[in-house]
Amino acid sequence: MNQISTISFLRFDSLSARAWAFARIAGPQRDLKAIPGQTFYKLMGSGRGSGFRPLPDWSVYSLLQVWETEEAAEHFLARSTAMRRYREVAAESLTVFLRTLRANGAWSGRNPFLPLVAPDPANPLRAVITRATIKTSCLKKFWSYVPFSEQHLDSSPGLIFAKGIGEAPLVNMATFSLWENEEALRDYAYKDEGHLGAIKRTRDYNWYSEELFSRFQPYRIVGTWQGIRLPGSLVATSA
Repeated sequence: MNQISTISFLRFDSLSARAWAFARIAGPQRDLKAIPGQTFYKLMGSGRGSGFRPLPDWSVYSLLQVWETEEAAEHFLARSTAMRRYREVAAESLTVFLRTLRANGAWSGRNPFLPLVAPDPANPLRAVITRATIKTSCLKKFWSYVPFSEQHLDSSPGLIFAKGIGEAPLVNMATFSLWENEEALRDYAYKDEGHLGAIKRTRDYNWYSEELFSRFQPYRIVGTWQGIRLPGSLVATSA
């Protein structure tokens, strides 16, 4: 299987740049449709902080794309008018190349991620995307608990980067997190009391009308964030 995914984060500093970015996410997004080799995409805003957060971060937007081949991704990221314009307006950008290890659930009615046959044993990096559509009737309970459940995420050992993202504030939410290795990811997922409590409440209260959990092996990172390159010995620093 040659499928890969990319997720790009773009930071916009000035008010005019933020207005430009918001118009793109709220508009028809014609420049992101019918791209050769692209099988799925989501242009999303972000929340304040690293996990699910109710308040938007108007300075950061993300573009998740699934590709038939790495060559298709390379062509778009390096040569497309759309991506060139995004980078011109943005103060900073970061793109992570991903191969799917597993993915369960649905996003807009389907699972866009095909699992990798065999991960690279020499590459310890791991990434996770969790996504959910929250039932309207459950919004109050969900948002009263989730900030507590993720209070230890930023200080988790082995966490390299994390950001809350989503298609619509309060209702369509997702998180992306990048980890040094599988052990660090598992320690947070299965030992952090707040996170475990969120999982239990999700099952008990049936908060979501749609959800997807996906785990990846990042194999390349291009760009910087907050002026620095993300750590990781297997991370490439140029296209």
